[in-house]
Amino acid sequence: MIGVYAELHCHSAYSFLDGASLPEELAFQAHRLGLKALALTDHDGLYGSMEFAQAAKGWGVQPITGAEVTLEDGSHATLLVESAKGYANLCRLLSQAHLTSPKGSPKLPWEALLRRHEGLILLTGCRSGALSRLVAAGRFEEALETARRWREAFGPDRVFVELQHNLVHGDAKRIRGLVELARRLDLGIVATNNVHYHERSRHQLQDVLVAIKHRTTLDASHRLRRPNSEFYLKSPQEMARLFAELPGALRATVEISERCQEFDLTSDLGYTFPDFTKERGDETADAMLERVCREALERRYAGDPPALRRRAEERLQKELELVRRHGLSGFFLVYRDLMKLAEEAAEEVRGPSPARRAARLPPGRGRGSSVSSLICYLIGLSHVDPVQNNLSIDRFLSDELHVVPDIDLDFARDIREALIQKVYAHYGREYAALVCSFSTYRLRSAVRDVGKALGLPAADLAKLAKSSDALSGEGVRAAMLALPELAGKVDAPLWRDLIRLAGEISGFPRHITQHVGGMIISSRPLVECVPIEPARMPGRFVCQWDKDSCEDARFIKVDFLGLGMLSLVEECVELIYEGKGEAVDLSRIPFDDEEVYDQICAGDTIGVFQIESRAQIQLLPRTQPRSLDELAIEIAIIRPGPIIGGAVHPYVSRRMAKRQAERRGEEYRCEYDPPLLEPVLEETLGVILYQ
Repeated sequence: MIGVYAELHCHSAYSFLDGASLPEELAFQAHRLGLKALALTDHDGLYGSMEFAQAAKGWGVQPITGAEVTLEDGSHATLLVESAKGYANLCRLLSQAHLTSPKGSPKLPWEALLRRHEGLILLTGCRSGALSRLVAAGRFEEALETARRWREAFGPDRVFVELQHNLVHGDAKRIRGLVELARRLDLGIVATNNVHYHERSRHQLQDVLVAIKHRTTLDASHRLRRPNSEFYLKSPQEMARLFAELPGALRATVEISERCQEFDLTSDLGYTFPDFTKERGDETADAMLERVCREALERRYAGDPPALRRRAEERLQKELELVRRHGLSGFFLVYRDLMKLAEEAAEEVRGPSPARRAARLPPGRGRGSSVSSLICYLIGLSHVDPVQNNLSIDRFLSDELHVVPDIDLDFARDIREALIQKVYAHYGREYAALVCSFSTYRLRSAVRDVGKALGLPAADLAKLAKSSDALSGEGVRAAMLALPELAGKVDAPLWRDLIRLAGEISGFPRHITQHVGGMIISSRPLVECVPIEPARMPGRFVCQWDKDSCEDARFIKVDFLGLGMLSLVEECVELIYEGKGEAVDLSRIPFDDEEVYDQICAGDTIGVFQIESRAQIQLLPRTQPRSLDELAIEIAIIRPGPIIGGAVHPYVSRRMAKRQAERRGEEYRCEYDPPLLEPVLEETLGVILYQ
């Protein structure tokens, strides 16, 4: 036996504006209390499930995946995952509830739950559960009939009548009725505590969250709030005292948790990145990628010197071998698919363009280390020739590769929405979804919302919110002391509550939104790997995990980033074509144009992507970049790593010293410590720059 009690009904902060503890707080408290298993059953979603599973396993607590679903009559039911099939069914049920209901009010049809139940254990719910409502209302025969329907659908071994004793008036009577119902139908009983916070002291924050959710104050929300502070994560000993007369209800929690051991959310969910393309037929992914790349190489290097062509052929062979070794051919073919879809989207949005076609101007392109790949160049992800420009492949693809290469794609803003819709149409809406993100409380928003719930004056809250930039409750106190009109109130009861509660709520998720550009595409229906719901923007759909949870699940995220500069580049190409009747091949523009570098070195870079910031404009006249390599260093240096690490000043000093030496016709030598770093740090004059 795992232990004497496992909590099977628990809400975190991802039961938005209802749960008053973060998943990791619940996991740690379960460890402290000696609970060997804990289920996270947030309202109508799995938003925090991966975060919780990772934290719980780290503390030696068995995580159980589940959710409390809202049925079409407004009643609740608790579903726990027993197997991989059950997890897929839960994801589909939650997706159906969100996709077929008004935004923000998911409700699941009874028939859907009764039809898609394999691998799931049903607990009959809290006070808002159908059985609890009917028993409390004295409609015992209706309760029997409802439980009988569940028993027939799920089977008698996968339906448990849920008992909760939170020392609320009516609990004892309701428990007696539910126990009698279970006896008549030969169903198991199970004790839960309907947990909403990890320790008792958080009940005040939970009250405030409920007031915020209903846009009212604490004084006006008595009937909406929970009746007492008993909804915290209790120890096995506390639960044993509450259910001393029903020890079987405690044993059932352990038996259910043991049955749920088969499924582990942190293991393989069966997700696979698509390795198909609709035009492949019987050709293998490896063979197709090689054929596509060699055909493109023939076209790209047709008029180039033989030496450059030979280098390109050798480089391509090396990259193809690496790709085959790591099983990434399908990965690159999907990106080729995406670029074709982008071309179709561009044609639909803007119409055909001879200028863009002649300029070999792709509607989007990769950024970062992917530009160093010849394969990316040949399949249209980049217009920079990595062979001609001596770009190293090692940062992007190597024998030591332990993760799938990261490719960020930039697209002109006007085609991005059309492209997303084409991806849905191409792969199917069950196979693709945007990554979500969560709007979280920062101190400023916490002060406003908590203060309103406490009934504090709006004018004072507005002043305080503008001054609250710290990330802890002490930041609110400091801000109050700095404001003469509020300094004398820091010890007033309600203002003390504000200081504490604003610190507690900081970092809590407030609601779901969508990631700036990340999208997950899957060979297996994605809707069986993570629930999907509609975004606020019509025609878009988001999965219920953010980028961190998607990464933990080993999903591959494709970033579709909108970049206004690409639209300007395309406009320039069109203007050149209209004025001169010819198009510039952007894959063959010179990178040693002195007039261009003269403008850059003068700081005349407003509107030039990545070197238009105030910091760059001030730095460029000092560093005087005169090559693509030096420009790359210039972009890399204005980043948090080099700035915090103190690398900027040493590099700039050495750069200026080198320029002065060159003007005098002298050779500049800098120190390398140790000397064996010279081959690695020669480009950056002995300074380590973190990108």
